[in-house]
Amino acid sequence: MEDGVDFAKLDLSSGERFVPLRRLLGISTFGINAIVFEPGQRGRIHRHARQEEAYLVLEGELTLLLEGEEHRVERGTVVRVAPAIRRQLVNKHAERLVLLALGGAEPHEGRDGEAFEDWDQTSGRPPQEVPLPADVPVEGA
Repeated sequence: MEDGVDFAKLDLSSGERFVPLRRLLGISTFGINAIVFEPGQRGRIHRHARQEEAYLVLEGELTLLLEGEEHRVERGTVVRVAPAIRRQLVNKHAERLVLLALGGAEPHEGRDGEAFEDWDQTSGRPPQEVPLPADVPVEGA
């Protein structure tokens, strides 16, 4: 594999509540964790000094307490919470809750990507200037 590329396979049935993806992948510029709560489990009430967080619900439904006020966050929904707001993640439901938590404290630099039309190109252009490629045939279809 190329230097600078890491893969991690999640074991969502391991019984671990927090899977530290940042450490598993060697990420140094933002926080990223998978969080798994079985029915009735909850995390600590917490806040941050500088880090804002976003939570993406992948499975189940999150009950998110913000300064004690309850919010329901359904699967497929993402929510951002500013650093100073106290929050608690809760699973009040009978099914497992799986979410992705992302955090960062530095200002976003904006788009710095470059896109290529094929693998032979060595100089790219801003992604919005490169047309999307044609779709590929679906395996087994």
